[in-house]
Amino acid sequence: MTTFYFVRHGQTAANAAGLKQGQINSAMTRLNDKGKLQVRQLADHFDISFADLLISSPLHRTMQTADILNNSAGIPMQQDQRLLEISYGEWDGQKNQQLEMQFPDVFNPVLHDVTANYTKYATAGETFAQVVERVNLFLNEASLQHLNEQIIVVTHGFTIKAILMATFGINHVTSNIPEPDNASVTKLTQTSDGNRYLHYFNRN
Repeated sequence: MTTFYFVRHGQTAANAAGLKQGQINSAMTRLNDKGKLQVRQLADHFDISFADLLISSPLHRTMQTADILNNSAGIPMQQDQRLLEISYGEWDGQKNQQLEMQFPDVFNPVLHDVTANYTKYATAGETFAQVVERVNLFLNEASLQHLNEQIIVVTHGFTIKAILMATFGINHVTSNIPEPDNASVTKLTQTSDGNRYLHYFNRN
């Protein structure tokens, strides 16, 4: 069995401004002071020295988060493109609130975030199914390559939500789960025969 601890990156200036970051990798999407503090506070009570490996999305905000978390532990680190945030296509970098006002039919009115059919407007964006497919491949491959190991995975809000969708299906229930908080931890295990178990979600 492989144990995964999914960590969402700390807050960025784009998070604070309410922008859809997607796969943007700019100064706005680096950790701000609050984000760095969030990750340091997480590191204070979540010592990752027990883990065998840290795998991160290659974007600045996740790499910064990984570096802070791993500052004392010094465990091996890798990057994996499959852990990238969802790309919202032409909506990357736009204000979420303005998009919701303009396209309310593809936003969840409670979560104030896009629903699976948002690509009828953001036609260059990744579909939920495409993100689920790549995270599913990541989970299955990592579980085979790192059997009986514990892995820290530093990634993004929707990517962690997609992990739940890959585990429980893209359905009404998983669609209504909010993205986890910045600098939170979600624990999932996968057995060698592919069974997955969610132990906790969005723990700070």
